[in-house]
Amino acid sequence: MSPTTPPATASTPQTPMSVLYWLVGALFLSYLCVAMSMPTTAIQVATKLHMGNAMAGLAVGVAFASTILTRGFAGRLADQKGGRHCMVLGLVLYALSSLICIGATWIQAAVPGFLVLILGRLVLGLGESLTVVGLLAWSIGLMGHHRSGRVLSVVGMGMYGSLAAGSPLGLAIYDHAGYLGVGLACLVAPLAGLVMVVPVAPVAPHPGERQPLTSVIARIRDLGFIVFLQGIGFAAIGAFMPLIFLHQHWPHASLGLTFFGGAFVLVRVMCGHLPDKIGGARVAVLSMGVETCGQLLLWSATAPGLALVGAALTGAGCSMIFPAMGMEVVRRVSPHMRGTAMGGFAAFQDLAYGATGPLTGLLADRMGENVVFLVGALAACGGFELSLSLALKEARQTRESP
Repeated sequence: MSPTTPPATASTPQTPMSVLYWLVGALFLSYLCVAMSMPTTAIQVATKLHMGNAMAGLAVGVAFASTILTRGFAGRLADQKGGRHCMVLGLVLYALSSLICIGATWIQAAVPGFLVLILGRLVLGLGESLTVVGLLAWSIGLMGHHRSGRVLSVVGMGMYGSLAAGSPLGLAIYDHAGYLGVGLACLVAPLAGLVMVVPVAPVAPHPGERQPLTSVIARIRDLGFIVFLQGIGFAAIGAFMPLIFLHQHWPHASLGLTFFGGAFVLVRVMCGHLPDKIGGARVAVLSMGVETCGQLLLWSATAPGLALVGAALTGAGCSMIFPAMGMEVVRRVSPHMRGTAMGGFAAFQDLAYGATGPLTGLLADRMGENVVFLVGALAACGGFELSLSLALKEARQTRESP
């Protein structure tokens, strides 16, 4: 049996493309624990523990900080042990994180409960690092590097489709069963994904001499910085959009991430082939322009409808940046270092997610929540300029090549 072929059972797919969709389906289920906990954690800390916007942002962002610090480890593990091993371990840690957060709800004192919650979020970040890097390494090995753009697009659809579904689901559970109910739902989700993943056979890792993460980062830092600037707008929506709706007394507080995720997935479905077809830099230029418009609309929104349109534009703009730049990453590194490269590359996005919550939370406490979207707009504008520079450089190289 080929290492890329899953066991011949009635419950698992057999072709590479069907295996990819099967694994992304498992990611969709598992990532609900991230999606459901993101808005509810911010609300729990700000309104139930009464610890303010900065601490709410910290509680959301600390998971991404944990992911940043462990991406290198996840990449090395995927290169050495294979993507399947890495992803399975990540799903187990997802479940462990949920158990810790459930324990936090049983602690009556605010500060100790907050600290236990932070521990659970740290474990969640490690689980996310292993799960996503493992799946990317597994899927690129399965499909081949020439289809890496498509792989990254499909994986992103699973993640952000889960985000779109998980945000209102988590808030609905929170309204009826509190943060304890959210924690229980977040425990079931990765266990369901684990049941799907375990029967699927691994892809053998590529042999070769390992290089330090620092040398890999040096090759891809320009691509990573574009992803970093793109991620600030998403992080602002994830951490503060539900709070803005609540403080403005607007209805449908849960729909911000749904509009973001829905637009994100729609663009991935319609345009997922474009990075492989026309190149990542060109796709990034248009995407960053759209995200800039979305963030500016969110900053200036005076009604919930305008804010939801801004969230949708931000989702549409963010959609193709990671696969567009990720495809370029795969092209720049050797096969046996792809897991490490993807781990380092994804850390740039994690840094945006981890830093945006607490830093913009401090601004929000002093200047109002809307200011976080002005920060996001300025960052997206910077990403547009970098993407344009990269596209022009590639065009010059194409003209000069014999």
